[in-house]
Amino acid sequence: MVPELSVENAAEWLARHNLPTAGVHFAELGGGISNKVILAESPGFRAVLKQSLGQLRTQSTWLSDRSRILREAQAMRWLQGKCPNVPRILFGEPDTFTIAMEAAPANAAMWKTQLFGGKLDRTLAHTAGTALASIISASWHNPEAERIFGDQTVFDELRLDPYYRFAAASRPEAADYIQALLNRTSQRRVSLVHGDWSPKNLLVAETNLWVIDWEVVHYGDPSFDVGFLLNHLLLKSLAMPQHHAALASLAESFLEGLASGLPNDAIWVIAAGFEHLPALMLARVDGKSPAEYLNSEMRSQARDTALALMKYPVQSTKELFSR
Repeated sequence: MVPELSVENAAEWLARHNLPTAGVHFAELGGGISNKVILAESPGFRAVLKQSLGQLRTQSTWLSDRSRILREAQAMRWLQGKCPNVPRILFGEPDTFTIAMEAAPANAAMWKTQLFGGKLDRTLAHTAGTALASIISASWHNPEAERIFGDQTVFDELRLDPYYRFAAASRPEAADYIQALLNRTSQRRVSLVHGDWSPKNLLVAETNLWVIDWEVVHYGDPSFDVGFLLNHLLLKSLAMPQHHAALASLAESFLEGLASGLPNDAIWVIAAGFEHLPALMLARVDGKSPAEYLNSEMRSQARDTALALMKYPVQSTKELFSR
């Protein structure tokens, strides 16, 4: 039986890998629905220990291969020196489905927290775009990346099935659009894809940005990440209508940063991101992982917007947010 990581026993993992344990304080962090996450810190030492779950914390049955966490560590190692925003891996334990990585500075905050706090920084949105572009560029048509990360099983388990197929089953009127999108995205295998390019996974420490949660990383269609971030900003504009214009500006700045760092033959990724957007929006209302900050009225508005975008696509943030 695999031992379960906890605040009480986390020091055992550190000791096995010759990392500091004396004077280290342990605290459980929000690991989302799919992981157990522990922060270990003492003066001069900060690390995050992360153990994947087989059954996710959802009401519906949602299973996933726990070894996905080892691919996460592998991807973060592969990107060291190629992308400046990726934390360093300290160890990985295949037998316990646990990894450890360097932690962001103590003053770091989730970009999501800053957004809901009304801190809407265009420069940070631009950095989110350039960071994504650096990942795409580093792996663009890269045979090694494709060989190592070409398996999309976990991406299907944690994204395509619970988001796209589940939403299509819930809303038959969207089924044709989503199936056509699935067909297109399956043919776009051109670079690494983070798979959860969300404000909750972008940690901000002063002017630095840390990218975390790589558990669905794979080699495939990077426009998924573009649509993922745009969707989060659009949904937050429904939740915070007083910041609608500012969030539209952030979306524009994100795409500007992305475009500035993409390979010349990758600019199509931005337009393709708008194809994913309505399916992702519908998924966060009618999929297995609905956005927790939307009330019933907001969910209805998001659903109507998603279905309208499927019928009448947009190609710019200005047009998108004016809808």
